[in-house]
Amino acid sequence: MDFRLTEEQEFFRSAVADTVDRLILPHVERIDQTDEIPPELWKEFTGLGYLGLRYPEELGGMNADPITCMLFYEELSRGSVGFAQAVIMNMLMGTHFLFRFGSPALRERCLLPAIRGEKIATMCFTEDQSGSDLAATRTVARKVDGGWRLTGTKNWITNGPSCDFATVLATTDASKGMKGLNFFLVEKGTSGFQPGQQLHKLGARGPACGELVLDDAFVPEENLLGAEEGKGVAYLGEILNEVRCMTGAMALGMARTAFADGLEYTRKRQAFGKAIGEYQLIRAKIADMATDMEAARLMVYWVAWMIGEGLNPRREAAMAKMYATEMCLKVVDEVTRIYGANGFASEYGPQRYFRDARFLLYGGGTHEIIKDFVGREIIRER
Repeated sequence: MDFRLTEEQEFFRSAVADTVDRLILPHVERIDQTDEIPPELWKEFTGLGYLGLRYPEELGGMNADPITCMLFYEELSRGSVGFAQAVIMNMLMGTHFLFRFGSPALRERCLLPAIRGEKIATMCFTEDQSGSDLAATRTVARKVDGGWRLTGTKNWITNGPSCDFATVLATTDASKGMKGLNFFLVEKGTSGFQPGQQLHKLGARGPACGELVLDDAFVPEENLLGAEEGKGVAYLGEILNEVRCMTGAMALGMARTAFADGLEYTRKRQAFGKAIGEYQLIRAKIADMATDMEAARLMVYWVAWMIGEGLNPRREAAMAKMYATEMCLKVVDEVTRIYGANGFASEYGPQRYFRDARFLLYGGGTHEIIKDFVGREIIRER
C-alpha cells in the first residue's frame, strides 16, 4: 500500500493551489456578497484549461486520473465553494453524458466550447417533489416525428438560469418508474425552454441557481443521450461514485480553509494574558478537527483510487461523501466556537464557512438516503 502522490500529482496540486491563491481568493468576499461570479474571473480561470481535466487530450482535455481530479476539486473548494460549484458542474455533471453519448455535431457545438469555458453547462435532476426519489420525476419526454417534446419544471439547478445547454432527466414512460428515465440535451434558444424563478441561497453563493422550465420543448432524436432508451439511471451509476467522492473532496477543501483560519486565530487571540491556543480545551478542539480531517482524507482518496482501478465502490463512495461532509460541518462549527462572538459577525470568515458547508449535505444524496442505502447493503451481505 502506497499512499504517496506521484510527482506529477504533487506538481499539479501545487499549480492549482497557486492559481486559487492568485485568482480566486481575492474575489471570495465579492462572490459571497454579490452572489455572482465576476465575468473576468471566469474568463481568466477557464482559459487555463482546467475544465477539460477529465476529458481526452484530443478534445482539449488533460485525461486526468480520478485522484488528480479530486486534488483539483479540493484545492478549488479551499478557495470558494460557490466558484467551485460552477466550475465542477461544467466539467463533470453537466458534460459527462454529452461526452459519453453525444454525436460529433453535439460535441462540436456544446462540449468543446464548454471545455474552453465559452459555454455554460448544467444537469437537471431535481424537481419540487423529487430529489433523491428519481422515480417520482414528472418531467415527461413525448416521442414525436424527428425527436422528442419535453414538458416539466426542474428546480435547484446550479448554473441553470445562465446555462447554454442542460442535460435533463425526463421520463419516457412514467409507468416504468426508474426504468423509464432518460437523459436529453436541451440547448439555450430551444422554443419552450427558459429559466424560471431564481433561488437565493444561504451559502455557496456565486453561480446562478433556480428553475428551468420546459414547455413542450422540442429536441431532435440525436439529443437523447444514451445508447438505449430507459437506461438513464444505469448511466447515472457510471458517475455517481465520482460525484460523491468529489463532494467529499470539496468538503476537505472547505474544512482546510476553516481549520487554517481557526488555527491562526488561536495563536493571535489573547485571553487572560495568553493566546487561547495555550488552553487545553482549545488544543483538544484542534486535535479533534485535525484527526477528523485526516480520516476523511483517507476515505475520499481511497475511493478515488478504487474508481481509477475500475472498481465500483458504491458503498465506500457513499460513506466517504457522508463522513467528509459531516466532518466539514463539525470543523466549521468548532471554528465559530473558537472565534466566540466574532464567529457570528459578518466581518469574519467563520460565518461564511458555516453557511457554505451546509450546501455540501445535499448533492449526491441526502445523508438520510445514504445511511439507509449503506445500512441496507451491509444487512444484505452474506
